Amino acid sequence: MDTGIYPLEFLYDGNCPICLCDVARLRRRDKHQRLHFIDVTAPDFDPARYGRDREALLARITARRADGVIVEGPEVFRLALAAVGFGWIAAPTRLPVLAQITELAYSCFARRRTWLSKHFGGIFRRLTPPDCTDGACRVPQTMRGDRP
Repeated sequence: MDTGIYPLEFLYDGNCPICLCDVARLRRRDKHQRLHFIDVTAPDFDPARYGRDREALLARITARRADGVIVEGPEVFRLALAAVGFGWIAAPTRLPVLAQITELAYSCFARRRTWLSKHFGGIFRRLTPPDCTDGACRVPQTMRGDRP
C-alpha cells in the first residue's frame, strides 16, 4: 500500500445511519488498520485540523491522506475500498466518463443523505454489524435507540 495515502483519516457523520453502516463494514474488513475513522459530530472534534468547518465536512465525505492531502467525494470511497482489498470494485470509476457519472451520482446522494437517513435509517441500522474490537461488541451510540 502507498505510504503517502495510508493510514487514511476517514471522516464521517456519527449521527447518520447510512454512514455508520459504511464505517462498520469498512472497519470489519480493515485488518491492517489502514483506515482511522473520525466522527465529525463528536463533541471534541476539531474541524480546523482539516481546514474546513463542520458543516462543510458533513456536506461531503472527506478524508485526509497520510501525506496530509485532503480528498473528498468518491475518491474517499475509492481509497477506503482499496485499503480493505476491494479497490478493484471502485477502479472503473476512475475512467473519465465513469468518473463524471460517479461524481454526479455522489453529489445527488450527498445533497439527499440527511433525508435518506431520516426515512430509511432503520434499514441501515439493521444492516450495520456491531463494532467488535478490543474483545467487546458495541452498538454505536446513535443506533441504541431508533430515532423517529
